[in-house]
Amino acid sequence: MVRISVLYPNEPGRKFDHDYYAKKHMPLVHKRLSPLGLLRYEVDKGLGGPTAESKPPFVGACYLYFNSAEEFRNAMGKHGAELMGDVPNYTDIQPQIQISEIV
Repeated sequence: MVRISVLYPNEPGRKFDHDYYAKKHMPLVHKRLSPLGLLRYEVDKGLGGPTAESKPPFVGACYLYFNSAEEFRNAMGKHGAELMGDVPNYTDIQPQIQISEIV
């Protein structure tokens, strides 16, 4: 199983609409990618860093679970343009994407 981490760095002066992300974007991701192998997803809202005074390194994140990286790449090949085209509706932050094997 693989986990795709989509991370949004906490950059000063940037916007991130958590409500849109959780209620509109991620349901769209689920609708498009589930038939192509998405098993489940999780959404994070950054609250803080390691100390009480520190800011979170990421303002938001999501985690997509697939059986393989190939399934993810295939799904994004079919719907990636639409999903990435929705990004400006909730943020002006360039997401960082990592594919990891769950061990």
